[in-house]
Amino acid sequence: MAKRLNEFHSIQELMKDVIKENNLTKGMRQLSVNDAWAKLMGNGVVSYTSSVSLNGKTLIVCLKSSVLREELSYGKEKIIKMMNEELGEKLISKLILS
Repeated sequence: MAKRLNEFHSIQELMKDVIKENNLTKGMRQLSVNDAWAKLMGNGVVSYTSSVSLNGKTLIVCLKSSVLREELSYGKEKIIKMMNEELGEKLISKLILS
């Protein structure tokens, strides 16, 4: 019978290892980006958002309203900064509103 190692690991460390070993990082980042967008922008903006995707370091947001697209385009740098702070790392360097 194999001897058990008495090493303690936190759940967070174990989940990071599982995500890394199974190449799930990209999918988990996409989920985090979608959650952060919904949290930061609120129900008003989310209701006019058709999709949010992360392609490399570019966040692509498809909006249903041209007026909202124009309004958000004035604050692109602030949105990028807020999203990166919410995500806890610098994942986004460019924002495309379409």
